[in-house]
Amino acid sequence: MKSIEDLGDLQGKRVVIRCDLNVPLDGDTITDDGRIRASLPTLNALREAGAKVVVLAHLGRPKGQVNPKYSLAPAAKRMAELLGVEVKLAEDVVGPSAQALVDGMSAGDVVMLENVRYEPGEESKDEAERQALAEKYAAFGDVFVSDGFGVVHRKQASVYDLAKKLPNAAGKLVKAEIDVLKQLTEEPARPYVVVLGGAKVADKLAVIDNLLKTADTLVIGGGMAYTFLKAKGYEVGTSLLDEEKVEVCKQYLEQATAAGKQILLPVDTVVSPAFPSGEGPFESTVIDSDKLPADQMGLDIGPKTAELFAEAVKGAKTVFWNGPMGVFEVADFSKGTKAVAQALTEVDGLSVVGGGDSAAAVRELGFSDDQFGHISTGGGASLEYLEGKTLPGLDVLG
Repeated sequence: MKSIEDLGDLQGKRVVIRCDLNVPLDGDTITDDGRIRASLPTLNALREAGAKVVVLAHLGRPKGQVNPKYSLAPAAKRMAELLGVEVKLAEDVVGPSAQALVDGMSAGDVVMLENVRYEPGEESKDEAERQALAEKYAAFGDVFVSDGFGVVHRKQASVYDLAKKLPNAAGKLVKAEIDVLKQLTEEPARPYVVVLGGAKVADKLAVIDNLLKTADTLVIGGGMAYTFLKAKGYEVGTSLLDEEKVEVCKQYLEQATAAGKQILLPVDTVVSPAFPSGEGPFESTVIDSDKLPADQMGLDIGPKTAELFAEAVKGAKTVFWNGPMGVFEVADFSKGTKAVAQALTEVDGLSVVGGGDSAAAVRELGFSDDQFGHISTGGGASLEYLEGKTLPGLDVLG
């Protein structure tokens, strides 16, 4: 896989770069600009090399329709502030506005095209439709740089098909992500602890299957923990539950025991009569996980569990964490996630925060990026890599 240094002299050349700028928004306000910051090293390197930089990116799921709600305008504005240069945003993706802006570029300029997912061909299952759109993207550039790690597990026009049309390379962000993931999968320093949380157990089953072979301890919290607790025969009340996966979770618990691996589950739980909505504080109680009332909902790990999980994390040499321990957005139910994040900052070894909600959580809870070994920008892509899957957006790079 080539790096941007392998592309030769870029002075005056047009570089089409796929970034992941899928940032969370509150109206027009970006609430976490981590993904934009992560794109800066590559963008600065290209500008310093004298390239004309054409940025492709997506935001949300407009599903092939132009929708102002998903405009990249906030991302372009923030990128301009962070780069300290003007970032012109086209009014379309591959139309006359995009063409005019690209035609008018000088060395060091940065132009952003509108949300690539406005185009039906971007996410099309029809290869010919994706290829046709990729041809239009390719017409804007001399070379292609893939730097949107959060989308490399997708076979999409701006990720996969475009890489076939132009000389290509991986950007600094993608290179950094791969280097870290290799450390997690190829002879990680031990003990190796993986912390998994978030809402859906189904999203993590394949990665659990693979990690039971490589990790020493799996720590499971968040909404997905209740399916495992149900598999142990516990009452889980009105907590999140994937009834169809209870049997699979039971098999994983047996598999871990047989292999001498640990799966740590919550020993106590913060419960409430209902999911929090509106302003707090909310009614909550700490209950042992085997005594959860039928009319209560688990919304965070309890204090004993937070201590148990933190000890497991702090004793590791390698830690990968993906998914919060509870409804971290609500202060009353954020303590478990905060305890795990704090423990990661104290790891004597490699600590990796695996993108998505985990990255948003650590920043929202007041931690800075440099307190962790690495904060990934691609939750789904990271998990698929750890599952051992081939990622098409990486596979296609020369």
